Amino acid sequence: MGNSSRKEGEEDGGEEKEKEKGEDGDKEEQEVVKEKQEEEEAQDEELPLGVDELLASGDPVLDLSYYKFRRLPKQVLGLAHLEKLYLCGNRLRKLPDGISQLQGLRILALDFNKLDDVPLAVCQLANLTRLYLGSNRLMSLPPDIRNLQSLRCLWVESNYFQHFPKQLYDLPHLRSLQLGDNRLRTLPSDLWRMEALRGLWLYGNRFQEFPRVLLKMDQLEILDLDRNRISEIPSLLHLPALRLFSYDHNPVKGPPRVGEEVFIVGEGAEEALQVRERRKDAKERAQREAEEAAAAAAAAPVIIGILKKLRMSSSSLAAASDTAAANGTVPSAPPTEEEVGIQGNDGEEGEAERPNTALKEAELAYEEEGLEYEREELICEGECYVGYGGAELEYERAEMDYEYEGEELEQEEGA
Repeated sequence: MGNSSRKEGEEDGGEEKEKEKGEDGDKEEQEVVKEKQEEEEAQDEELPLGVDELLASGDPVLDLSYYKFRRLPKQVLGLAHLEKLYLCGNRLRKLPDGISQLQGLRILALDFNKLDDVPLAVCQLANLTRLYLGSNRLMSLPPDIRNLQSLRCLWVESNYFQHFPKQLYDLPHLRSLQLGDNRLRTLPSDLWRMEALRGLWLYGNRFQEFPRVLLKMDQLEILDLDRNRISEIPSLLHLPALRLFSYDHNPVKGPPRVGEEVFIVGEGAEEALQVRERRKDAKERAQREAEEAAAAAAAAPVIIGILKKLRMSSSSLAAASDTAAANGTVPSAPPTEEEVGIQGNDGEEGEAERPNTALKEAELAYEEEGLEYEREELICEGECYVGYGGAELEYERAEMDYEYEGEELEQEEGA
């Protein structure tokens, strides 16, 4: 009796299990049918005002943000010319597989929707450079995200990530990664493998200690750790490329040590920046004063040279006066340019007004000394005047030589 009753019970249990399996299968089939019906309804659904014009415009940029779409309009799937597609602020839970046909897409924005997973069709858009998935319900990224080899910017802020998605290691050109407002507590120790990364946003997570692996990422230019629970930040002098570091709303006592070119945001940052600015101004002022002192020191030898030549000229003038006194003559002032011109143009009057040979020799000696002084002064003032001044002086000397030779000829003829 016991065996027969047990057998009957097993038979009844098997029938119940088969019945449950059948019911589950029926539910799945019903869900599939329901989804198909909803898709058909969405295809036949009337589009909001103005969307038809956007779809027919032929513009490579299509913005369908905040139209409260539950499903992507089927007309979008035929726009092979699209390069930028913005679907922010809708009610999308998934995307149709046909979106993979839009191979020209470079930017796809799906912020503020209701996505639980990244649609696999999106991972087939090989030319994407920017993908925005912020403010959805994501907890992880699919392995197929590795197919986006051209991706440079990925924003997945305001989701539910508890672990860093290591699939991103296989994206060689990823430069900007936005992971703010998630639930991260740590970072992987091999994060430094992301050598192309330049900007990393980790604000609003649950870090209690500064992730030490960040000190190995010397290519980082932007690092944001706002609104975490970090009480101590080490020196960031080992990050030479860093230009912006934000640590606001952390329980730290003051700013960390950073390079002179780094802009910091957080507790005590304003005072630190003011001190740095004053130090920079003082350094620049000291440098200017040093340059001015060096310029003044370089100009001193020129002045000394001019004074020296002036003293030499005075001595030469005194010697010429002594020579003239010994010969019984009195030196006269050097002829002006007008007098020289008159002598050159009117030869007869010039010969009548010429003094004797001894006086002329004294004058020539005096003028030669003066010419030497003028030539030295022109050289000191700049090379640009040397040629012009020299030519003029040569001209005056030639005239004086000509007059001196004329007197000698006149004396020889009289003899």
